Amino acid sequence: MRRILKWIFRIVLLLVVLAFLFVFVAYWTSSNECGRTPAPKNPMKAIVYCDYGVDKLSYEEVEKPVPTDDQMLVRVHAASINPLDWHFIEGKPYAMRPMAGLRKPKQMRLGVDFAGTVEEVGKNVKNYKPGNEVFGGKDGAFAQYLCVRADRAVALKPDGVSFEQAASLPIAGITALQALRDRADVRPGQKVLINGASGGVGTFAVQIAKSLGGEVTGVCSTHNLELVKSLGAAHVIDYTKEDFTKGVERYDVLFDNVVNHSLGECRRVLTPKGRYVLVGGGGPNDGPWLGPGLSRAMILPVYRKFVSEDMGGFFMAQLNHRDLDELTSLIEAGQIRPVIDRSYKLSQLPEAIRYLEQGHARGKVIIAVE
Repeated sequence: MRRILKWIFRIVLLLVVLAFLFVFVAYWTSSNECGRTPAPKNPMKAIVYCDYGVDKLSYEEVEKPVPTDDQMLVRVHAASINPLDWHFIEGKPYAMRPMAGLRKPKQMRLGVDFAGTVEEVGKNVKNYKPGNEVFGGKDGAFAQYLCVRADRAVALKPDGVSFEQAASLPIAGITALQALRDRADVRPGQKVLINGASGGVGTFAVQIAKSLGGEVTGVCSTHNLELVKSLGAAHVIDYTKEDFTKGVERYDVLFDNVVNHSLGECRRVLTPKGRYVLVGGGGPNDGPWLGPGLSRAMILPVYRKFVSEDMGGFFMAQLNHRDLDELTSLIEAGQIRPVIDRSYKLSQLPEAIRYLEQGHARGKVIIAVE
């Protein structure tokens, strides 16, 4: 027995040493191309970051992209900020750094949501032409130009919708749409609670839940009660005065965009077969290692096996052309409208990120690209 314990100890020690060496090597070799790229021959303006932190964001000239045969070149007129962006900017929670870069960010370009005008198309692109106004999602959207594959997450901009409004749609709109339609399977007459109803995803969630036939209750601050009502919420709860987990009402769906109550408290407000959908990952000051969203996502697969309610894991949207078209249809039918809090210039992105990190944005924060 003593010999077995000694071998177990040696194996564990070896694994710990190997893990330490892996992290050490990965940390010191993780870098990027900052400072090693030649001066651009055909420049454009873009946001670049060489290290983590809002103060590391730089507005500078980079090489203008050239579309391949399957791509189109888009002149970006507007972009929008999502929590996803500041997670990558800050490199938090730290658990994401093996993917983003342990010591420095692997990718130097930021942004996903965009809206703009097609300037050039590759020879294999048949569905778009120069002059088309489009919107969608593509890495590196905080820039004057962007190359986008025509068969990916891009669609024609709805008529009567500004570039700023269109840029607010992709991540936030598709997250709300897919989470409520596909994950929560909202049906007419069901009671849907939106926790965090006045933010970027929340404002779309209120409207989409109503369009699916749900009776919507929105949770927000006093300042945002009228906004959430105007979006179609049948009921509103002021979280500064009332804790929805202590109420008598029970809901068929809890759409959690804030993660500020325990799983037990969330389960308490659900019907016996109710569904809990986790879409929020927490703020920049919430748990630097995992954050409330990732922490909960790790617990849910086990927790859900012991309860009757459907306590789903963390929901991640999948950007695609089909659902961008669905958002367009909802806008054209008057069932959803983008809510824009404020707009900043591309060169003011650090200021815009700091504002979003405060957690008080009403709807979306937009970047106007000069």
